[in-house]
Amino acid sequence: MGKEAVLFLMLTHYTVRHCMGFSQSVDSDYTFTLPAGQKECFFQPMKRDATLEIEYQVLDGAGLDVDFSLTSPNGELLLSEERQSDGVHSVETIDGDYQFCFDNSFSRMSEKVIFFELILDHLNDEGNELEDWKSYITGTDLLDMKLEDILETINSVKGRLTKSAQIQTLLKAFEARDRNLQESNFERVTFWSVFNLTVMVVVSALQVYMLRSLFEDKRKSRL
Repeated sequence: MGKEAVLFLMLTHYTVRHCMGFSQSVDSDYTFTLPAGQKECFFQPMKRDATLEIEYQVLDGAGLDVDFSLTSPNGELLLSEERQSDGVHSVETIDGDYQFCFDNSFSRMSEKVIFFELILDHLNDEGNELEDWKSYITGTDLLDMKLEDILETINSVKGRLTKSAQIQTLLKAFEARDRNLQESNFERVTFWSVFNLTVMVVVSALQVYMLRSLFEDKRKSRL
């Protein structure tokens, strides 16, 4: 019993100590306002043989569009898009700082609200170290479980939670863009409805005035 307890504590300690190392993906999201006629650039340091995924959306602003470009650390232009409302791009990286820019210089009056998310995969260099647990563990059958199963379950739960968080973030961005679009449409409909009502009232008043003028002219001619 004492041997099994020590073995279980060893497994638990190793699992907790290295649970952060199992995560091979890091994601973050940002929302910012890009003024009219301006260009904003961001830099992301990356390692070799990793994956950089960028997803962006224009949440608010006339046209819901923006220019986007991605440049590698050696100055090579990897991709360039003009006047897009959203986009998803994934590249295999090398060592260095990647630059991605949002350009609103084509718009002279309207600012843009832009959301983007970065997903960084395969950043950890601990792949070999994760195999060291085998040299410390013997007789795992006594616990009716295998450490591989524990690690696989942790990775599966972590991956699903990360994916769920990413989907929720994207849904929030879609909801924000749709809400802004609906509010803009509502303001336009309200403006033109009031304008048309005003025109109808003015035209009706002019018609009444003209009709009254015609009858008044006839009365004066008879007198």
